[in-house]
Amino acid sequence: MKNNRIPFLSFDGIHDDIEEELFQAAKSVIQSKWYILGQKVQQFENEFSNFTSSKYSVGVNSGLDGLIIALRALNIGPGDEVLVASNAYIACWNAIYAVGATIIPIEPSADTFNIDTNLIIDKISDKTKAIMAVHLFGQMCNMTKIMDIAKIYNLYVIEDNAQSQGAVLEGKRSASFGHINATSFYPGKNLGALGDAGIITTNDKILANKSMSLRNYGSSIKYINDTIGLNSRLDEMQAALLSVKLKYINEWNKNRLQIAKWYKFQLDDIEDLIIPNIPDDGSHVCHVYCIRCENRDDVQEKLQHKGIQTLIHYPIPPHLQKAYQFLGYSKNDFPIAEKMALTSLSLPIYPGLTEENVIYISENLRKIFQP
Repeated sequence: MKNNRIPFLSFDGIHDDIEEELFQAAKSVIQSKWYILGQKVQQFENEFSNFTSSKYSVGVNSGLDGLIIALRALNIGPGDEVLVASNAYIACWNAIYAVGATIIPIEPSADTFNIDTNLIIDKISDKTKAIMAVHLFGQMCNMTKIMDIAKIYNLYVIEDNAQSQGAVLEGKRSASFGHINATSFYPGKNLGALGDAGIITTNDKILANKSMSLRNYGSSIKYINDTIGLNSRLDEMQAALLSVKLKYINEWNKNRLQIAKWYKFQLDDIEDLIIPNIPDDGSHVCHVYCIRCENRDDVQEKLQHKGIQTLIHYPIPPHLQKAYQFLGYSKNDFPIAEKMALTSLSLPIYPGLTEENVIYISENLRKIFQP
């Protein structure tokens, strides 16, 4: 980065090296004269199934649509309850509300940012139908415990895999544990499209077929509609581009993990700064490098003055958003989520960020905390 200007996100280290491959992929779609639900979508669906070790993948328009379709494929709707982390990105809550189900928030673990599995059982009622396991910031939830609980209480599990693409827990990839799962390929994700895109994964053929119908107006055969569906189809162009990028995701994830190690080496001894704990088991792919500190806004402002761009994931938890005011929640109802919203700050982390960049960021953080 020139003149010590470090953006929060840059695609230079991703797209520059594969630019010609991306151009050729786009050209092949243009020349094919087939732009919706064609060979490129089928190819990427097969590749992503192989990548996640899932039997079926269904390309959709976005991660949010993937979650909505997943819930609908499970016949979850009015009168049903879905357990979800209180600090999850609002899209997860939106999906549950969109199908008419009841959102049951559960506080996260302060160590992982993910749903606290020790709190799940107490929230299960006779109306509970599913657990939405949101893998936040790149770290997988404790899927072994979640699946055990789901089996005991006869619940469905939906993984939100948007931020943990490529993560592995006990030999299994994220997006392969749940009954049906959704992934976003928003451009900033570890595996990002060049626009909006998403995918559903499952090992259940019936759920896969229902998802394919729901993404296409509720139709499996043209002009024959068995249910009321959506127009939510992964288009050929994005599928072709994602096929190119999928080949590099393991390399890019390794790069992210190396950057996280550089941060840890530089920041580990700053007492008033909490840095992420990155396990060595592959269950964290460092989508976001989120530090926590009491004077977060002041830290962000001082870093900005030094040319270091940061973001806050997320400044207002869902239960305090105006959109969900009707649920009747107030401040202090979910104190851990609220504390995270007030103290979290995400530092730059992406393929192409250099050790020199990390040292510059870390030196400026050290000056703030140890003037």
